[in-house]
Amino acid sequence: MDLRTDGIPGTTAPRAAGAVNGPRAGDLGGFGAAAGSTPRGAMAGAALPLAGERAHALGDSLALRVAVGRLRALGCAVDEPDGPPPSGAPAGWLGLAGAPFAPPGARPECRISWSGPVGVPMSDERDVQAACGIAHVHGRAVGAPRVLEVDFASVCAGVLAAQSVTAAALARARGGRALSVTTSVAQAALLSLTQYIAAATAATAATAATADTVGTDAADGHGAGPAFPDQPRGTGQAPPFRSADGVLFELETLDAEAWWGLWHRLGASPGAAAAGWPPFQRRFATATCALPPALGRTVAALDFDHVLAAARDSGVSVVAVRGADAPGPPAPESPWRLRAHGAGAAGPALPPLGPDEHAPLAGIRVVEATTRVQGPLAGHLLGLLGAEVVRIEPPGGDPMRGVPPMAGPYSARFLALNRGKDAVEADLKSVRGRRTARELIASAHVFLHNWPPGRSQRLGLGPADLAAAHPTLVHVHTGGWADALPAPQPLGTDYLVQAHSGVAALVNGPDGPCAPSLMTITDVLGGIIGAEGAVAALLARVRTGAGVRGETALVDAARLLRDAARPRSGVADHPSSRGADRGADRGSGAPVTVDLAAMAADPRFAPALETDGSGAAFGRAPWTFEPAASAPSKEAP
Repeated sequence: MDLRTDGIPGTTAPRAAGAVNGPRAGDLGGFGAAAGSTPRGAMAGAALPLAGERAHALGDSLALRVAVGRLRALGCAVDEPDGPPPSGAPAGWLGLAGAPFAPPGARPECRISWSGPVGVPMSDERDVQAACGIAHVHGRAVGAPRVLEVDFASVCAGVLAAQSVTAAALARARGGRALSVTTSVAQAALLSLTQYIAAATAATAATAATADTVGTDAADGHGAGPAFPDQPRGTGQAPPFRSADGVLFELETLDAEAWWGLWHRLGASPGAAAAGWPPFQRRFATATCALPPALGRTVAALDFDHVLAAARDSGVSVVAVRGADAPGPPAPESPWRLRAHGAGAAGPALPPLGPDEHAPLAGIRVVEATTRVQGPLAGHLLGLLGAEVVRIEPPGGDPMRGVPPMAGPYSARFLALNRGKDAVEADLKSVRGRRTARELIASAHVFLHNWPPGRSQRLGLGPADLAAAHPTLVHVHTGGWADALPAPQPLGTDYLVQAHSGVAALVNGPDGPCAPSLMTITDVLGGIIGAEGAVAALLARVRTGAGVRGETALVDAARLLRDAARPRSGVADHPSSRGADRGADRGSGAPVTVDLAAMAADPRFAPALETDGSGAAFGRAPWTFEPAASAPSKEAP
């Protein structure tokens, strides 16, 4: 599919009629609503989940600004009086003040810090990236820690903070007590790396066990070693590629035959194509992708149109890398595309929340049909908020369960996002399997999936299909592109979204190469936004009594990162270093993590991580919910 756009030498800019630029920088909720105004949206007026509510915000961190923008997008009027945040909330404070969620004497609140429970002093984004491993994972492609030049941890923390306030409002609306939430930018960072931490610690534990069994060779690095080492090995050229006519582009396929077919059509040697597939396939897990240089030389001798034709014939997605100043797609009317469904039918209320319950989603049942990162992370966060989550998996279980490194009988990476969930196997290609899915969804309050566009309708599990029997269902789709690109869309995966959205032009800074981070940033933020959308939809369901559908996408995560970032123009050259000189130690006051397994073993990180019986470590819930004080803090308005 030809997705060449302006800002790329030698390309054109096809845009849909009426398309406009995305939201202004600073409109971090995706609406551009001013304080106290009512944001536009498909769920207008009282149907907006927080319409009619008031909140106060103290502080000036990016995390707080993001949270304020998200709450305004939900309809909440947020006041921002002058003054510092209260003690224990150096990165910001939020408090709901309007009935019915905050009756006199108690109100939901959220305190945001930098370090949270982690025993390493941190005071800004650079400290968090250095200490919590983001710089390490982002820098794996070059073999040294490297700052991610967008404030990724702060943006994640802001969305998580807004999500927690909305969840606290939902708890109050279900009859629960007012809750006080604490969260931190460090906890958001560790959540974003939970798969990488799980893989590193499981591999280390497996290597140690092998050494104990067969001797010391494996532990010394001379044996088989871990399946996915924490540090990159070998040399080579990572994507993106550059064509003979100067177009920088990313490509994506999840199919080995399609990969082989592309390189065969482009004239690459069979040996180079075969050697390139394993690192290309594993780059989501390893954050490295050392491809044979011969592949880069092959495309460098061909015009981009030739590459596009070969990609179309092979079933491979190709996307041109755009500059940070490239126009974005129209911003959706709601960051979560919330809208009522079920023809206005009202149903039974959500189950009440007990007065002593601290988990705001306790009693909520979620049925999840997701794969990879974004969808499972969204379901994982709903589970951490207290929901019961049941996965629909194919016969034999999700294939990702068996991908090494293993933590006991299951993949460490799979467990990082799916532990604590139940699973029901169903062959959705069969009538019986689809019936099983419908019966399971009929018992749920939320149905969450990340299928490609149109699949839910083809399976008879789309919003309209399910609303007929379950009019109050919350139906949430987490996808790749939403309506940002016309059909047929390229694969909705992290690196393609980074490339097309302009995020790739930001992550390595103004002097670095224009190349996506191989750390999965839009997948992770997209999963957080997906869970946020589900919580918002549940609150809308409480207020209206009707079913709600929502749709979030990786492109929404990219838009939020781009809105929060310093702009950069154009597309720079793509040296093989991928910006290796942009080290993590420049100006950082925190120690720089260079080994995730060692970080997980550091007792200072123990309050934010948990370790299972196999030795694999995972990020804990990024918030703590406790009963709110019976009276407002003297330091808060």
